[in-house]
Amino acid sequence: MIRTITQGFKAGFFKQTAIAPLIMFRIIFGAMLLFSSVRFIMKGWVETQYIEPQFFFGYLGFEWIKPLQGNLMYIPFVLMAIAALFIMLGFFYRISTFVFFVCFTYIELIDKSNYLNHYYFLSLMSFLMMLVPAHRDFSIDAKLFPSIRRKETAAWHIGILKFQLAVVYIFAGLAKINADWLFEAQPLRTWLQAHHNIPYVGGILKAEITAYFFSWMGCLYDLFIVFFLLNKRTRPLAYLAVIFFHIVTWLLFPIGVFPWVMIFSTTIFFSAQFHQQLLNGLKRVFKWSENIPETIKNMPTPNPFVKYGIILYITFQILVPIRFLAYPGHLFWNEEGFRFSWRVMLMHKEGHATFYVTDKASGRTIEVNNTDYLTIRQEDQMMTQPDMILQFAKMLKKEYDGKTFSNKEQSITLHDPAVHAEVFVALNGRNSQLFIDKKHDLTALPYNLKHRDWIEPFEK
Repeated sequence: MIRTITQGFKAGFFKQTAIAPLIMFRIIFGAMLLFSSVRFIMKGWVETQYIEPQFFFGYLGFEWIKPLQGNLMYIPFVLMAIAALFIMLGFFYRISTFVFFVCFTYIELIDKSNYLNHYYFLSLMSFLMMLVPAHRDFSIDAKLFPSIRRKETAAWHIGILKFQLAVVYIFAGLAKINADWLFEAQPLRTWLQAHHNIPYVGGILKAEITAYFFSWMGCLYDLFIVFFLLNKRTRPLAYLAVIFFHIVTWLLFPIGVFPWVMIFSTTIFFSAQFHQQLLNGLKRVFKWSENIPETIKNMPTPNPFVKYGIILYITFQILVPIRFLAYPGHLFWNEEGFRFSWRVMLMHKEGHATFYVTDKASGRTIEVNNTDYLTIRQEDQMMTQPDMILQFAKMLKKEYDGKTFSNKEQSITLHDPAVHAEVFVALNGRNSQLFIDKKHDLTALPYNLKHRDWIEPFEK
């Protein structure tokens, strides 16, 4: 049986198929990366998110990754824009995809308060594009080195991109199968109320039935859209649904370029004939010469490292989103296993956190002004995420250790201070409730992947 499965895997993933979908995806993906990189610079976000902040919330194990000093931080963004342009044109393709992946992932690892699902998606897709030969036709590389030109490629080069898109949609749909989303229409009910003043449709959007309709349709869409895109009979209507769904979410919610990324990325599901027609049209416009070497007739023997690498990657992408099952408690409350799991627009949390630095010897306590150390965005993210609260507390310990404070009566120098926090959080329209009790010295708590039993239990 194992041999049969292995042979089927080889036949399915390593058979030769038309390369046109891969070439078109390279052009589309490169254009999206170029637009996103330039947009980030033009919006001034390099300044506000990577130059102005004093403190950064690094990911566990990656705290050593720091931003470049001052305006040097623009360097990786400029490199990304150049690399994206080269990816689109297929110029030094392998180097360009490597440069983009390294720069983009470096930027994302600097501060988890900037985490977005589509940033993670782009990092994964740029990694995959680094591995596939999307430059073997209609590229500057193919013009400079005609010997690399091919009409066909291994099926897994295209299949792995489809798989990654399927993971995003299907896990996003599975995540929506929860009581808040389906039976309370939260957080959509809260968010849609903010659009009550839109002319003509404001009354419809604030209606409770609208929130329930969007919740259920969103769940069904995410769960099944990939299967409809894979079926050639339903594909045209499914793609219209993709366009409609993502444009509506783009108009109603502040989720950046994610809808457009998904609209253009899902074109990979269209047939090879469809992509070949588009590619032929581009070739006619640019007078591209069809001087391609004879197609390889015999299927090349798959490299065992490639086979096992694909299996490992697929396994990783399936296990990471379900790692939350290893933790007790309410996922949206504790957020243990929440990131990197494609839980898109599933919760609305508001928090209020007050931190206190206490000298252990005298008992004197100083209340901290969070904005002295954090940007508004960082504080907003930190106040509802336990790991970031813990990181901030440990930063405050370093900041206040050894400092002297004076008033009219006395002066005191803090040595090995304790840091406590009183945090209240409201989840998905509920009343605010205690999240972290002031009794805990947060500096004494470990920062790791274990369950955080110091978080107050969620009261439904």
